[in-house]
Amino acid sequence: MHAYDIELGDWHGGAPVPDSDGWCFGLPPGIAAAQWPLDPWSGYPMQHGFTLRLPPDYRVHGPDIVAVSFFATAPDHNDGGPAGTVDGMHAAIATPAQALADPALQPFRDRALQAHPRLRRMQDLLDCAYALILLRQEEVDGAPCRPPPLVDSPLLQRTPPPEWLQVGSATVCEAWDARSAPLPQAPDRFALHRPLRLRLREHDPNAGVPPRETFGDAPDPGGYQPFYYWQDGVVSREHYREHDWAAGHAINHLGGTMRPIQGIPDFSPYYIEFDEAFGGYNFGGGIAQLDIQGLRLDWACD
Repeated sequence: MHAYDIELGDWHGGAPVPDSDGWCFGLPPGIAAAQWPLDPWSGYPMQHGFTLRLPPDYRVHGPDIVAVSFFATAPDHNDGGPAGTVDGMHAAIATPAQALADPALQPFRDRALQAHPRLRRMQDLLDCAYALILLRQEEVDGAPCRPPPLVDSPLLQRTPPPEWLQVGSATVCEAWDARSAPLPQAPDRFALHRPLRLRLREHDPNAGVPPRETFGDAPDPGGYQPFYYWQDGVVSREHYREHDWAAGHAINHLGGTMRPIQGIPDFSPYYIEFDEAFGGYNFGGGIAQLDIQGLRLDWACD
């Protein structure tokens, strides 16, 4: 098993190029509009963050699952918790097989019952929603899916629509992040994306090893090695050092050594670590980790 750095290319308009390893921002591939996951709190479509083609050693859901599309709560709908919490909405969308608390939620339940068969939902410690769709080859090679029509319900009027539905997620990110490169002129703002390229990490002793928190110089029983150490065994700011093998590791990567803002979550080795610019999120300036095998998400800020 290997670890891979993920390089982000320049902004690109139109359909993703077929020889890339995926893309962030833009549109998800190969799904029907009715399968686009809804935010279970607001009822609006979730924002597509990225689609990533999985190398063979990361196809943990079967050899036919060759890619994943990740969706998230829109950044302007995440301010220390989810925006637009309508009573009963979460159950109607996240668990549509259950009885409804309010008949007015039936349109949202009807849409949720059309969900992709390999949709997997998750949420963070603030209860903000995320979703992953496990894609087969014909899906990841399929046409980009346009944002779906909104559910026809007056309940949507209780929460302003997320900005990305009006101008595209790339435009929202450019406005939020002053470090973002200027966007090119494009007739379709929803299709703007950044291509992804996987680069094999030449030196990462943690490829294939479950990441675990260690304390002091105590070794991890599973063999995970932190990227730092304490010179002469003295735990202090002055004695903090980083291993030579960790030099040059990209922030956005697939597997290998984790560099979280705070503690290391107990994830499988099959995870992605990424920052806010990898699709446009509100992590408080922090970094997130997505466990592809365990279907869990964690993030932290300074």
